[in-house]
Amino acid sequence: MTTRYEFRVAGLLSERARGAFPDMTVLHAPPQTIILGEVLDESHLHGVLALIQNLGLHVVSVQEVPGADP
Repeated sequence: MTTRYEFRVAGLLSERARGAFPDMTVLHAPPQTIILGEVLDESHLHGVLALIQNLGLHVVSVQEVPGADP
């Protein structure tokens, strides 16, 4: 069972950074960017967070969200 998560990062993502999340929805919400998508399990969650960190992005918030795709 997957869980939907919203990752908010500071600033706007470049096309390269946006491309790092092909299975997620990336939305500009100045002054932040929202990365929204399904997370398979805790290991996947940690992988997404590691990717965000490796891209040099600053995490503003992470939260589980209910609902369907926007």
